[in-house]
Amino acid sequence: MEIRPFTASDADAVFEVHRRAFEGRTDESRIVQRLHDADKAVVSLVAVENDRIVGHVLFSPVSVADQKEVGKVAGLAPVGVLPENQNEGVGSSLIEHGFVECRDAGVDAVVVLGDPGYYSRFGFERASEYGLGNEYGADEGFMVKPLTEGALDDVDGIVTYRPEFQSDED
Repeated sequence: MEIRPFTASDADAVFEVHRRAFEGRTDESRIVQRLHDADKAVVSLVAVENDRIVGHVLFSPVSVADQKEVGKVAGLAPVGVLPENQNEGVGSSLIEHGFVECRDAGVDAVVVLGDPGYYSRFGFERASEYGLGNEYGADEGFMVKPLTEGALDDVDGIVTYRPEFQSDED
């Protein structure tokens, strides 16, 4: 399996990966499209196996309210893997490669809203322990992973995702 940066020619395959990974829903696929169209992907990676895209992960900028001095924070979302390639380490590889690319891009911390049982194995911890909330009111499922030493010292506030995360119906 090869992990490489997303290119514009990957858009249709990535749309399909997320559609299938999320049981036919297209919300995640549309978020990816909107973030790429707005040139707001900090890191966007695809997993390729046998010349076929089998997974995708995207990290985009988020903001922390009321913070004058805060390092660069990115949100991990979405990550998707074709159903027939799930439980093979594709998503884990994408996430781990994404952390390396995020560090290289100057990202100090990553937040995610998801299953604590899954994301805690990547070093994510409950964000509220660091004084971080989110616009969705989630607690246990909203997590953060510092990528640099002291990244979350003296940081607290509400994390807000890009407007591209708003659904088409909003």
